[in-house]
Amino acid sequence: MSWRADTRTSVVVFAREPRPGRVKTRLIPLLGAEGAARLYARLVAHALATARTARLGKVELWSTRRQRGADLGARMRHAFAHTLRRAARVILMGADAPALRPSHLRRAARWLAGGVDAVFAPAEDGGYALVALRRAAPRLFEGIDWGGPRVMAQTRARLAALGWRWRELPEVWDVDRPEDVARLRRDPGAHRLRRRRSQSAPESLRSAATRSAISR
Repeated sequence: MSWRADTRTSVVVFAREPRPGRVKTRLIPLLGAEGAARLYARLVAHALATARTARLGKVELWSTRRQRGADLGARMRHAFAHTLRRAARVILMGADAPALRPSHLRRAARWLAGGVDAVFAPAEDGGYALVALRRAAPRLFEGIDWGGPRVMAQTRARLAALGWRWRELPEVWDVDRPEDVARLRRDPGAHRLRRRRSQSAPESLRSAATRSAISR
């Protein structure tokens, strides 16, 4: 059976403003500050295209100016609490995991519609690149060592403590280290990203980055 557009699911893409020297800093020795920012802008555009191609309803870009909270967990908790007020299911994805495909997002939506409480796409570094929920629970995002190698393991323990049913998509990788750039160039699935070499950041991110630079 084909998967039709699902207007009860929203997709949120978390991203930062692509300001040189503030994003993908570990790639600066290889690409320079401007090059790292341009690559990040293309990653954001690729993530948005992936979300739209999945045809799962509304797609929203949440830049850091829209996010609220002291850490990543608090910011995700706020995004889910806000978006689940008007959507039955919400998929939140990062902007730097080009291995995520529209089929991954559609599978996550199907699993949520089938009754599971949460879906995750674990990342090779121990975190996760996607989380999909059909209900909010602040405890899911509390007490997690964000940015460390145990994020997914700690989250599994939290899910078990909550008594939730969850499923996991195949493990993916993100673009964070110089060796990831070479991997990106070899990845046949990232062909759309390579075609966006000349594409600038989405307008909402460009505007936010400009306002931030002016206010400094």
